[in-house]
Amino acid sequence: MEPTRTDDRNAFPVLVLAAGASRRLGRAKALLPLNSGTLMDHAIGQAKRLGGPVTVVSGAWYPIVRFRCRAQPSTWVIARDWCDGMSASLKAGVASLGPHAKGVFIVLLDQPLIGTESLVALGEAARGDPAQACAADINGKPGAPAYIPRRLWPQVMALEGDRGAAAVLARDGATRIAMAGAGSDVDTPADWRRIRRQLAEKP
Repeated sequence: MEPTRTDDRNAFPVLVLAAGASRRLGRAKALLPLNSGTLMDHAIGQAKRLGGPVTVVSGAWYPIVRFRCRAQPSTWVIARDWCDGMSASLKAGVASLGPHAKGVFIVLLDQPLIGTESLVALGEAARGDPAQACAADINGKPGAPAYIPRRLWPQVMALEGDRGAAAVLARDGATRIAMAGAGSDVDTPADWRRIRRQLAEKP
């Protein structure tokens, strides 16, 4: 893979959405231990695979998450209204981006089973056609990780409540990419035990 040019890198920023309170888990999801770091460290590493500057959108557990992470993004953004749901963190992240971005990659905090090859495929698809939305194929529907071209940002900024961009991507006919692990996220202690077992079984 060719080195990413600075101008190209800035044109394709990455958001890690991590503003929720993790109520079903009962603790800060971002600080769950994983390998030699935390789940947040892992998510930042995933985001960096996409090549652009990485912004973490935090909320409920800020600033403790920031100062316990070993990996650091380019920027931290605080979603002040994080309690309004996922749309609030998504809009806070998109609103923070500069005027030269062609689109934005969306990575969730809690999908550690997604491998590098899937993220590389998403990055290549977006750079190949920056005006076309693309996303993980989750049971025949688009989901995260995803790439949202700039032309769709007004629709994203109109979202309300605990809704992400899945409906926006579906209406637009986003290209779907098969990504092993995209359907598994961490919401409960049982999810975390299952996912840790699966990670331990990986080569």
